Amino acid sequence: MTSTHQEVLDRLSSLRLHQRHGRRAPHKPLLVLLALARLTDTGSSELPWSEAEARLSELIAEFGPASRTARAQSAAYPFTRLRSDGVWTLNHNVPMDLIGPLAAHEVVGRLATPIEAALRQDPELLRAAARALVESHFPPTIAPDVLTAAGLDPDDVLHAPGAAPAAVRRRDTTWRLAVLQAWDRQCAFCGYDGQLHSAAVGVEAAHVRWWAFDGPDTLDNGLALCVLHHKLFDFGALGLDTDLRIHVSSAFTSRTSVGRMVYDLHGRMLRPRPGTAVPAADHVFWHRREVFKGEPLAA
Repeated sequence: MTSTHQEVLDRLSSLRLHQRHGRRAPHKPLLVLLALARLTDTGSSELPWSEAEARLSELIAEFGPASRTARAQSAAYPFTRLRSDGVWTLNHNVPMDLIGPLAAHEVVGRLATPIEAALRQDPELLRAAARALVESHFPPTIAPDVLTAAGLDPDDVLHAPGAAPAAVRRRDTTWRLAVLQAWDRQCAFCGYDGQLHSAAVGVEAAHVRWWAFDGPDTLDNGLALCVLHHKLFDFGALGLDTDLRIHVSSAFTSRTSVGRMVYDLHGRMLRPRPGTAVPAADHVFWHRREVFKGEPLAA
């Protein structure tokens, strides 16, 4: 890979994220993923505000932390502020954060010309950039969903070579097994404990505080969860309170009897085996603030 290509990866992987009280802010990465999808589909990353207002706000609402900010306003922040990272341009010089001028001037955004040219010439670089972005800001359980929602092929992107995130942290290779053993190889939420040839199947080790956001590979940051509840936990449909009771988000809905079984989890206490390290309070607080969607169901 040439230095020019490495520079593109470095610049797209090191976006300056809005940090307020340590909050998770995937707004800029989601906008770049939308632009990469546009480039893949049309050969140009041009994204009119008239389209970005709806699509980007939907992505932020689904994959960002719960927020009381108006959806269009949430989209206007990255659409105007990404310019400061040197990777995004607008065809009209409008003020930061304001929605009115974006609509009035029919503003169109796009990736900076040198970056777009490099990505257009090398589809492998484009896939590597998308993979680095999604792996740096989301856990593996929902990374494919993020890519699909942005308009990219997750099978194509996640198998891209040479796309390791810029930040290098070494994983504890024993953590997964240790978490499963600590929770008796069963889901901490529903008790599912399926095995195939004596090996747990469909039960995974879940981080409470995401690895991508400095979540450690420690037993007090892990839960054994079935595949379904792991995904719902990472989407923010399920969470925990400080007393380690399971919360179901009031934003979660289901019409079938099977789906409505999720409601039955609400208020259930975690019941670890004696000696098992339960999720630490600071990790539970992080998940409640950064991942859990809205308010829990009424008691």
